[in-house]
Amino acid sequence: MTTDVIAEDPRWRGTGVEALASRAVKAALEHVDLDPGDWNVTILACDAARIAALNARFRGTPMPTNVLSWPSAERAAAERGERPAPPAGDSELGDIAISFETCLAEAREGGVPLEAHVLHLVVHATLHLLGYGHDDDSDADLMEATETAILQSLGASDAHSRKETGDRP
Repeated sequence: MTTDVIAEDPRWRGTGVEALASRAVKAALEHVDLDPGDWNVTILACDAARIAALNARFRGTPMPTNVLSWPSAERAAAERGERPAPPAGDSELGDIAISFETCLAEAREGGVPLEAHVLHLVVHATLHLLGYGHDDDSDADLMEATETAILQSLGASDAHSRKETGDRP
């Protein structure tokens, strides 16, 4: 597995974002029975201005969010509430962007360590890369249950509601 983290905002340096992102992606892939060695994810660790520009460009929402994801292919399940099929073909799962200011503010507000919130957001975004979503209640329930199980395997709290994580563009 390759989890390539580009720390565009220097405030990410020293946070351990590279190791945290790698742990989160690996745990998500293993949870859905994928060999982490077969897949690649790129993560942009940026600031609020950069993620706001990305959010405006890809979602039409010109404001910061905590995390965004861009799957390399559409992987949603055929039926709502069903687990998406495993990805096939290209080893690139997609890209993720995570905002320093938003992540830090949410961690402080939620009373959780920054590291735990980074794990949560990267797990959430990785599930989007794998085709999970939360556009309706049945999909959201499946995604939230999967996310919670992964975070428990990492020893991290799932102290955040589904509304606190950004949607994929």
